[in-house]
Amino acid sequence: MGRAIAHRGPDDSGVWLDPEAAMGLVHQRLSIVDLSPAGHQPMASPCGRYVIAFNGEIYNHSELRQTLAHSSWRGHSDTETLLVAIATWGVEATLKQCIGMFAFALWDRKANTLTLARDRLGEKPLYYGWQGETFLFGSELKALKAHPAFRAEIDRNALTLFLRHNTIPAPYSIYKGIHKLLPGTFLQLHAGQKDSRPVAYWSAQSTAEEGQRNLFRGSDAEAVAELERLLGHAVGGQMVADVPLGAFLSGGIDSSTVVALMQAQSARPVKTFTIGFNEAGYNEAEHAHVVARHLGTEHTELYVTPKDAMDVIPSLAAIYDEPFADSSQIPTCLVSRLARSHVTVSLSGDGGDELFGGYNRYFWARDLWRKLGWMPRPLRAALAGVLTTVPPASWNTAFQKLEQWLPARLRYANPGDKLHKAAEILAVRSPEEIYLGLVSHWKNPAQLVPGSHEPPTLLTDPAHRADLPDFEHRMMYLDTVTYLPDDILTKVDRAAMSVSLETRVPLLDHRVVEFAWTLPLAMKIRHGQGKWLLRQVLYRHVPQAVMERPKMGFGVPIDHWLRGPLKAWADALIEPGRLTREGFFDPMPIQRKWAEHQSGSRNWSYYLWDVLMFQQWLEGVSDSKPNVIRQ
Repeated sequence: MGRAIAHRGPDDSGVWLDPEAAMGLVHQRLSIVDLSPAGHQPMASPCGRYVIAFNGEIYNHSELRQTLAHSSWRGHSDTETLLVAIATWGVEATLKQCIGMFAFALWDRKANTLTLARDRLGEKPLYYGWQGETFLFGSELKALKAHPAFRAEIDRNALTLFLRHNTIPAPYSIYKGIHKLLPGTFLQLHAGQKDSRPVAYWSAQSTAEEGQRNLFRGSDAEAVAELERLLGHAVGGQMVADVPLGAFLSGGIDSSTVVALMQAQSARPVKTFTIGFNEAGYNEAEHAHVVARHLGTEHTELYVTPKDAMDVIPSLAAIYDEPFADSSQIPTCLVSRLARSHVTVSLSGDGGDELFGGYNRYFWARDLWRKLGWMPRPLRAALAGVLTTVPPASWNTAFQKLEQWLPARLRYANPGDKLHKAAEILAVRSPEEIYLGLVSHWKNPAQLVPGSHEPPTLLTDPAHRADLPDFEHRMMYLDTVTYLPDDILTKVDRAAMSVSLETRVPLLDHRVVEFAWTLPLAMKIRHGQGKWLLRQVLYRHVPQAVMERPKMGFGVPIDHWLRGPLKAWADALIEPGRLTREGFFDPMPIQRKWAEHQSGSRNWSYYLWDVLMFQQWLEGVSDSKPNVIRQ
């Protein structure tokens, strides 16, 4: 099981067994803090009661040490600090004291109790579940699959969620009986006990609701100063490492802010990394170069060809371990490889959109409902038909011709695709349905997967909706608890750890998150533009003129590749006879979208990529584990 995830920790490994309790821990170490043998894991507490396998970083562990009455430290690792804290304060109290990103398994030898815990926002992964009489857990599914008790029974219901969201949201996984531990929770399993429910030690919902009930009352200037103070502290804490460290730099608001605050605290140029593409509409490298030059970083950029990017595709199923179809996984893998050739730790700018209102869908959903909600649904459906009669490429051409006369808030990358996506959701009944439509790919995925039904999620279960006054804030909350951990953080963690690169996300320091939720909407979205407050922090370090450009996604031209160099590969994976034999998909809707995509009349690349990534994953697991259970 350990060797299966050796890429997550190639520097050291260890196994700890308790035969009487039929309990075992294995750890693969990526040495970041305390490179000496004193950081070896699994690690036992000084009192001998606890043994831990720990993945991640506790950024405030030095401060925690100062409050612990312990004088015989063996080394300076955060793992040792964590163990002493748990022995002193208990698990839940320690989790509440920790600032960091982590997942761990802790065995209490006295109480014969296993504790699994995950960080507040879900930066680090943790899978667990019963397979017969064996309870398995690990950072990636491939570790669980290495155990002889693992059954590999594919969950068709989880597959419907994958088709909707291009990832499988927690607590589900692609396999029956295996779950993802929800962010901000811990689970305790006592010997002889079969059932245990995760307990929340931190709640994004409570944080959002309490923050909006107790709004920040200071001035704009005071808010900017406070955010810069919190972010500067978070960035500084995450720059601590005993190995080379750098940052991803896309040239956008979030990563530029992180790099600016890193450079402000560094005596030497920060190492920054960017991937560039020659295709128009997909290249951010030129913007990153300008930011890097202004900040004076040691910047490395690599322009990759379509072949370089497509060469990553065969490895995606193995890297992501279960179906995952956010196509920006490709450049994320490439930039991780680039960074790893220079550093062992890289800071990332993820989280700014969810916390400070940066996604275009916040504007689209709000404006759509305000302008069209009064219309009868049949009229809105007719309007959708009009919008989709014009292919996305034609809309893109039209917008390019008009761009110089359009205000900045109406300048979008790939506007044709966005208009078509908006058309798909025009006939909704409520603003929440607009949001669900915007974050969905296949709109009725259970119809595509025979013998399935779509399970409830944090998006669809009203019991999990936060009580927030603004629709924009409700969307931001849902993104924070779903899209952020299930897609964005999963994408970055698997891509980076596949090459033994640790990533850190300063914007997700929970103190920054808690402050962001106290801000009124006008401090996030102002003058038709998102991330207002975050921008003001950045403008203290980088001139506003450098940053003024339309928001871009971090992606690759999958839509073009599926009509060109990837066409034969895709054809083979979704051949109707093959789909029928495998039994997971109804071939007809897939073939219809494939034909429309090939004709250029529609861009169905998102939908098709979901199916293709499942098919590639299925091919891989079928080859590696012949006894995979499909029904």
